[in-house]
Amino acid sequence: MSYEYQVIPAPERGRKARGAKTPDARYAAALAEVLNAQSAEGWEFQRAEVLPSQEKQGLTGSRTVYVNVLVFRRPASGGSPSALPAAAAEVPGED
Repeated sequence: MSYEYQVIPAPERGRKARGAKTPDARYAAALAEVLNAQSAEGWEFQRAEVLPSQEKQGLTGSRTVYVNVLVFRRPASGGSPSALPAAAAEVPGED
């Protein structure tokens, strides 16, 4: 089976929510809101990753920042898995 993937930035801050009184609980509520919204659109949560990204700094410089992202997948709507080479059809780390 082939999949399509979506990667979105993880929330940076918590949001006010009923019963969420600590910063950790507010962040968990914000994360749950994002996960539930993506799930309602048919996306299955796979993992959270921290990835490096190069940003410009000043006129000629650059710096590396680390971005927290959430990875989702869902079955691809088109194309057949048999059209892909066998090695490309398998996703490493998939059980």
